[in-house]
Amino acid sequence: MRETAAAPASSAPTAAQGEGAPTEEALREEAQARLSELAGPAARLREDQWRAIRALVSERRRALVVQRTGWGKSAVYFVATALQRARGAGPTVIISPLLALMRNQIAAAERAGIRARTINSANTADWERTYADVAAGAVDVLLVSPERLNNPDFRDRVLPELAGGAGLVVIDEAHCVSDWGHDFRPDYRRIRTLLRELPDGVPVLATTATANARVTRDVAEQLEVGDREPTVVLRGDLDRAGLRLSVVRLPDNPARLGWLADRLDELPGSGIIYTLTVAAATETAEFLAARGHAVAPYTGQTDPEERLRAEDDLLANRVKALVATSALGMGFDKGDLGFVVHLGAPPSPIAYYQQVGRAGRALERAEAVLLPGREDRDIWSYFAGLAFPAEATVRQTLQVLSAAGRPLSLARLETQVDLGRTRLETMLKVLDVDGAVRRERGGWTATGRPWDYDAERYAGVAAARRAEQQAMVDYLATGGCRMEYLRRQLDDPAAEPCGRCDNCTGTSWTTEVAEEHRGAAARHISRPGVSVAPRRQWPSGMAELGVPLSGKIPDDERAAEGRALARLTDIGWGGTLRRLLAEDAPDTAVPDEVVQGVVAVLAGWGWDRRPGGVVAMPAGRRPVLVGSLAARIAEIGRLPLLGTLGHTRPDGAGPRRHNSAQRLAGLWDAFEVGPELAAGLRAHPGPVLLVDDLADTGWTLTVAARLLRRAGAAAVLPLPLGVVR
Repeated sequence: MRETAAAPASSAPTAAQGEGAPTEEALREEAQARLSELAGPAARLREDQWRAIRALVSERRRALVVQRTGWGKSAVYFVATALQRARGAGPTVIISPLLALMRNQIAAAERAGIRARTINSANTADWERTYADVAAGAVDVLLVSPERLNNPDFRDRVLPELAGGAGLVVIDEAHCVSDWGHDFRPDYRRIRTLLRELPDGVPVLATTATANARVTRDVAEQLEVGDREPTVVLRGDLDRAGLRLSVVRLPDNPARLGWLADRLDELPGSGIIYTLTVAAATETAEFLAARGHAVAPYTGQTDPEERLRAEDDLLANRVKALVATSALGMGFDKGDLGFVVHLGAPPSPIAYYQQVGRAGRALERAEAVLLPGREDRDIWSYFAGLAFPAEATVRQTLQVLSAAGRPLSLARLETQVDLGRTRLETMLKVLDVDGAVRRERGGWTATGRPWDYDAERYAGVAAARRAEQQAMVDYLATGGCRMEYLRRQLDDPAAEPCGRCDNCTGTSWTTEVAEEHRGAAARHISRPGVSVAPRRQWPSGMAELGVPLSGKIPDDERAAEGRALARLTDIGWGGTLRRLLAEDAPDTAVPDEVVQGVVAVLAGWGWDRRPGGVVAMPAGRRPVLVGSLAARIAEIGRLPLLGTLGHTRPDGAGPRRHNSAQRLAGLWDAFEVGPELAAGLRAHPGPVLLVDDLADTGWTLTVAARLLRRAGAAAVLPLPLGVVR
């Protein structure tokens, strides 16, 4: 690979241009005219924009553009598209990772008179019409989500035709291609197969604002798959001249939420408040709305129509802020976004740079304020635990697929491979790109091709993630220029003090919080109680594990809807529970403050029939905690303590399992209703409260409820202290 600041600068027509091709000067004038149509008459081609366009249109090259947010990367591919289409080329195919980004790209294309359509999970009803329009030449730009690339129908029926007829292929947010990138996505690896199958002479453009030198090299090398020429790499300086970076340290979550309620109206214009979890986004939005602020939540769990409405409201300044997870991230385009506040630090400076890059793209000044929390590292650790599985697990998966002789669904694989659904699917996508497995109709199959476990690379990626987390901690603590720090993390050779951040100017936001807002925040986040939905269906394929359970769970064996004090990811009670239920926490009697929280949960439950007794789960690691909680609830509620479920084997439920099928297999015969508990249930036949410490998959409570219902309980009301998420 060769890194270059510019493509060759000859003005003579190249062999690739052919006879009658315009001179370089004429091509540049045409590109400038197209840019004016897109961005207005005042817009002027940047030198690197022109170099990229020339490499794509004139030289049919593959180019990687690494430039800051707001620099104009999308202008490169829209101008190149217009030029290519004017010369009779096929449509541009843009691989784009987020629906919000796609919507922005379509709107930008339409402003330039470019006909754009999209294929993604939210518009399946339009796919066939879109394919027909592409075939009829009525589409200039087709935006495709990376997940489509490995959908069997799309991959086998649509993708070859698109690849064969494309005039330009664009990979947006290209750092996702590299597993060294901060936001690696396995679906992006399928792009290598697409590149390998492209006909000669189809230009390719990859763009990103967040690639350090290592990621840049990796992406550029991947672009060269199936192509003899080195990638043209265009890197610019990554300063954001209008962005003022600040860190505000506050003692606890009530202070952080109270600070937001105090200061939100002081922040310029409208903006985004980022949180690390869905629960935090929801809680924060509810609190700020209750304090009179026009805000809305935006997460991966938000209904698609509500997300679209929220985006429109932010674009039109009808809300002061969206309170969002990273679901509102890459590419969201609002030039006058006045601020980005982070309630909790992202796990890497590069991810942080990308998110604050949403602000101030067309403003002289915008605020980026980071409010770190004590729970940040715990949340980082959870997501870091989703790394590539150990070699033995991968080999086992390949062996299971080979032995099956037919496609296996994820549900079937879970009966034989002890991985959670997300990690299992991610692993299969990586193996698919490596050629070891293939996704077919009905599931996954093994190809039988040799495959090597790249332990050194996987360990290196894990080490890089740990280094990024430490770098984020160092960012919070630095006394130097914050923008310079972020730019150095991205290997920007032009990094220098910005003169704008809190450290450069010696000025910072106040840490004072009005007692009214702090108190209101404390009351809001200490509200106890979250719903615990019951399982209604047994996992598929349990017979293969020797478990005689299948189909719908009968109504007379199913748990009722339960309650928990909080989710571990909550910003209120979640922190208390994370400390109490930590792996290394001592097993002690339940604290009084937690008991009072649980009592408040019970008081607000609103059940149809008052419980007739309390039953404790046989908590292997926390018998004192669970037993004391059950006893306190029985005492305060004047309910009989009916007893504890028994274990049927010395190891209880056995080792921790990671997916529903494996978890249920280890649990289904692990408990029993002993004689004393059975007598208690007969004597008190009403509903029972089933007390436990933590609900994760929900199968422990499901199995226990089945036993208690069979033993005579009229209903089982699960009451774990916490739920994982």
